[in-house]
Amino acid sequence: MNSSPIGARRRRFVLERPIEEPDGFGGSLRRYVAGPLLWGAITPLGATERAGGGRADRRATHRIRLAYRDGIAPPMRLSAGPRRFAIRLAGDPDGRRRDLLCEVEELVETASEPRP
Repeated sequence: MNSSPIGARRRRFVLERPIEEPDGFGGSLRRYVAGPLLWGAITPLGATERAGGGRADRRATHRIRLAYRDGIAPPMRLSAGPRRFAIRLAGDPDGRRRDLLCEVEELVETASEPRP
């Protein structure tokens, strides 16, 4: 895969890192903390179906291309304005440490999931 020109990375993303905290009942709660600002390009790929709660939900999948950066992996996520993307896979496509391709799934907020 070819490296994308810097001008193609027009979308601003914020890397969000998960923080696990005890919930007081023996379990844990996960919240996300905003990290560095990254510039990238996003390409829609299609959709995946997830079964849950007796129904199947379709979620949009995308590929996000960023400048290479160590340490980006699931369960981190990327945000762009009100949109959130769960990172499912992140890797260096050609091993030259120039680009980082992230396969992501767009998260859809429901009424029971308040945004932080």
